[in-house]
Amino acid sequence: MKLVVGLGNPGKKYEATRHNAGFWWAGELAREARLELRNSVRYHGRTGKLAGPQEIWLLLPDTYMNESGRAVAALAGFYKIAPADILVVHDELDLLPGTARLKKGGGTGGHNGVNDIAARLGTKDFWRLRLGIGHPGERDMVTDYVLDKPSAADRNAIEDAIAASLQVWPLLADGKHEAAMLRLHTKPVKGEE
Repeated sequence: MKLVVGLGNPGKKYEATRHNAGFWWAGELAREARLELRNSVRYHGRTGKLAGPQEIWLLLPDTYMNESGRAVAALAGFYKIAPADILVVHDELDLLPGTARLKKGGGTGGHNGVNDIAARLGTKDFWRLRLGIGHPGERDMVTDYVLDKPSAADRNAIEDAIAASLQVWPLLADGKHEAAMLRLHTKPVKGEE
C-alpha cells in the first residue's frame, strides 16, 4: 500500500453518520500511529505520512462523498501511485454492522465515493476495505439512512469491525493482502476470541 483513503463527508453535520465509517477507520489508524493529519489544498483533503519502511500516505478527502475521486486522483497522480497500491476504506450497505471485508476491484455496489474514484482513476482495480453498515430495506430510503447516525448497537458493531480490520493493517502495509483477507474473513473459533 502506498495510499490509504478513508471516505466520508466533511463537517460536523456528517461526523457521526454511517457514511463516515471510512473516516472513523482512518481517524483511528491516525490516532494509533500518532499521526497528525494536515489540511492540503493541493490534495483536497487532510493528509499525513504513516511511519514505516516505505512511504504510505493517509488521505481523508475534504470533498463531499460523490467527489472523493478528485482528492484521490490528485495525490495518486502527483506521487505516481498505481491504483493497485491504493486502499479505499468505506461504508458498505450490503454488509451487516460488525462486518469488514477486503477486496480488490469488482463492482462498486453503487457507492458514490467509490464510483467517483473509479471514474477518475480510469479503473476499478484498487483495494477496498468495506465496513458493513446494514441496509434500510428499501432502496428509496438509502440516502437518508447513510446520512443518519446508527443506533448505539450498530455503532458499537461498526467500531468492533474497525478494530478487527485495524488488526490486519500491518499485513496490508507489508503488501500481504491474501494473509490479511484470510485473517479478516475467518471467524475465530469459540474460545480463541
